[in-house]
Amino acid sequence: MSVDSQAQAPKDAAEIAAKVRARFPEAVLSGTSFRGEETLSLKLDALHEVAKFCRDGLDFDYLVDISSLDHLGEDPRFELVYELYAMETGVHLRLKALIPGDVDPVGPSVTDLWPTADWHEREIYDMMGIRFDGHPNLCRILMWEGYPFHPLRKDFPLEGKPSEVAEVAFTAAAPLAGGPFVTVPTNGITDVREPRARRAGDEPPPGKFLAES
Repeated sequence: MSVDSQAQAPKDAAEIAAKVRARFPEAVLSGTSFRGEETLSLKLDALHEVAKFCRDGLDFDYLVDISSLDHLGEDPRFELVYELYAMETGVHLRLKALIPGDVDPVGPSVTDLWPTADWHEREIYDMMGIRFDGHPNLCRILMWEGYPFHPLRKDFPLEGKPSEVAEVAFTAAAPLAGGPFVTVPTNGITDVREPRARRAGDEPPPGKFLAES
């Protein structure tokens, strides 16, 4: 960024968001402001174009992260979230886009804009089952090829599902006793809130609901 362009650069996220809205009035569906953070919800088919403008026209040279949301029971079900950061100005901007349909969700790849998107998109594909059109090598990054499930979807049970890929790997449902997710809302001590011998869904004996003394 030159000295002249730096002097003209937007000073905060609100000004940045306004510039995006002005440039893409049909693409921005809504926006929210919270404690200095700006979030813009976009039409999916405009996501790549808006992201390119953010990089080339607004100096967002760092893609911090891409994450995904599973709104199970809603339509659209899946959503993509992009965290952008401008190294020169220190401005942060969040872009979001819902993906129509839940059978085979697909979003645009931004690997051509930020190379770091490569692994972010692979992880989302692996864990959530969202494919990215234009990704150069969309293969699993945590689970093995051939694994039939996407473990971060809300309809995937915490204890897992049985599966088998011959001569590669297999999985089986794992008891959750002592796991970090098997908790009970209570005013008891930690030993009561996080029991060591109970499966998800099981009710603990009434005698274990003891208030801390």
